[in-house]
Amino acid sequence: MTHCIGRRTALGLAGAALAAPALRAQGTAPLRIIVPFAAGGSTDAVARLASPGLTQRLGQPVVVENRSGAAGAIGTEAVAKAAPDGLTWLLTFDSHAVLPALLPNLSFNLMRDLDPVMLIGGAPYVIATRPDRPYRTLADLVVAAKARPEAVSYGSTGNGTIGHLTMMLLQSRTGTRMPHIAYRGGGLAVNDTIAGHVEVMIGSAALLAPHIAGGTLRAIAQFGPARLPALAQVQAAEEAGFAGLQAEAWWGVFAPAGTPAPLVARMNAALRESLSEERARRQMEEAQQARLVLSDPPALQAFLERQVEVWGGVVRANGIRAD
Repeated sequence: MTHCIGRRTALGLAGAALAAPALRAQGTAPLRIIVPFAAGGSTDAVARLASPGLTQRLGQPVVVENRSGAAGAIGTEAVAKAAPDGLTWLLTFDSHAVLPALLPNLSFNLMRDLDPVMLIGGAPYVIATRPDRPYRTLADLVVAAKARPEAVSYGSTGNGTIGHLTMMLLQSRTGTRMPHIAYRGGGLAVNDTIAGHVEVMIGSAALLAPHIAGGTLRAIAQFGPARLPALAQVQAAEEAGFAGLQAEAWWGVFAPAGTPAPLVARMNAALRESLSEERARRQMEEAQQARLVLSDPPALQAFLERQVEVWGGVVRANGIRAD
């Protein structure tokens, strides 16, 4: 962290005099926001929500480019190896923090090759079940899992995802063993939970909220720092006695390492203004169930380091590898 901040500080000092020429040199060249996942997911939705406001404020066309594959590593690598000229940016998801542990042979270094721009916000992971299942709280689930080892199954949106790792952490803290069913997408996991093929599932609040509101699923726990307004009756894990057990889907923006500080500051300000607009804020809070943060670059760096430490530790402790 010190090394990265030091580099950005040095760039800020050295680049201050170059700021105006650098911005003029960009002219109306399009900015690329690379989303390292397929179109249609939450990360893609956030990028496309922000892009009109960015175009307006930056005076340049903004193109959202989906480059999916390898749990987000392919698109992330493209940004890590791009020129640090302010024309290429990464908007990514919580799995970003797991990449070094999940894919140890990455051709780039998460900390050295990318500079932080903004933590946009987060939405808690939620455990949900069919309404006819007996689990109403996290304690109920733990008691059942202890009483019937290997019998209380759970689904997640994929092996090595933050949802999967949250359940692994929960099991290690409670001495339980719950079979894991990894799905290649949230919709499949939801369908099988509703059908009763798995006992519970874990997914982001954005994924599960419509089904909870519609009565086809019941939430039994949420993992944010506080209760979501939409799930005001559902305990957070910390309230249930699991201190420090937080897990949020989150969205962050990064730049190629060495991007001049004035360009990073310009993008940060444009993002903050764009996502603070009433329409965009409402969309984030309602469609994504997000708690907006809109941080500065150092706050994202500190947040990322904590995420890498926590979830990387879970991956290594359990020998988890990408599918």
